[in-house]
Amino acid sequence: MSIVLEPCKKECLNSAKRLYHTAFPAEERAPWIMLRSRADKHRAELLAAMDGDSFAGMAYTVTYKDLTYLFYLAVEENRRGQGTGSRIISALRERYPGNTIFLAREQLDRSADNYPQRESRHRFYLANGFTDMDCRIREGKVIYDVMGTGRKVLPEEYEALMLQWSGRLVRLFFSAEMTG
Repeated sequence: MSIVLEPCKKECLNSAKRLYHTAFPAEERAPWIMLRSRADKHRAELLAAMDGDSFAGMAYTVTYKDLTYLFYLAVEENRRGQGTGSRIISALRERYPGNTIFLAREQLDRSADNYPQRESRHRFYLANGFTDMDCRIREGKVIYDVMGTGRKVLPEEYEALMLQWSGRLVRLFFSAEMTG
């Protein structure tokens, strides 16, 4: 079956929240209430990846002009390794035609405890048409490498995207910047 991305409805919010909290370490997660609030205000999309009637995963995106930042992508544990993530990426490309889709991925630090997972995620995105961009994103205290499907994202575009998503007040407490 194919994956359909749809705004996360009441029926799947608990599944999306649970997956979000189990798939991402605490230091990489924005507060769930903030993600929901931004989606409710149409500053982002909290998307359920549906395989028929079954919740298969989630994606959280922020779009600014022709850029779509894939903030979070997670696949239900029992569906990993079965092509579900690739089908979600395909559905994202269909949802945002012509946009550069970019993401922040953990750096390939060989000394990291989860280096094999980082390397696997890197290979996954390469296999799905993403390329390494010569820039980094710092969100809070974590530094990420950037990958994307199109043109290079400029630091000032990333700044505008994040400001549109977070608002000025939140930016005082949540720091995110791009270099490179």
